[in-house]
Amino acid sequence: MIKRKPSFSQLMKYNTSQKLLKTLADAQARAILFSMIEEGKTTIDLYDEHRIPLSSIYKKISELEELTLIKVEKRIISDNGKKFNVYKSQINGADISMRSIDPVINLHTNSGKH
Repeated sequence: MIKRKPSFSQLMKYNTSQKLLKTLADAQARAILFSMIEEGKTTIDLYDEHRIPLSSIYKKISELEELTLIKVEKRIISDNGKKFNVYKSQINGADISMRSIDPVINLHTNSGKH
């Protein structure tokens, strides 16, 4: 029996689902993501709060941004002229159902109101 290769759209859906699952399963990524529901935070805020190495924070921020789970809420300039992005979570929860090989991931939009 010859199996057909998945279409490009099926492959992209699978890859996105896998990336979402991997990111949401990562404790550091979850800590970062869910600490930004109420208010936006800079990488320095995240470091101070979680004590995750800055290099890991930058990597997790990049992954979360790529999946559009976070966005840059605003940019600020410190007193010494350094520019910082303030990141905010786009979601306030996620439900994952795995009743077949293809997981179903429902993301709950962060309305910013709590």
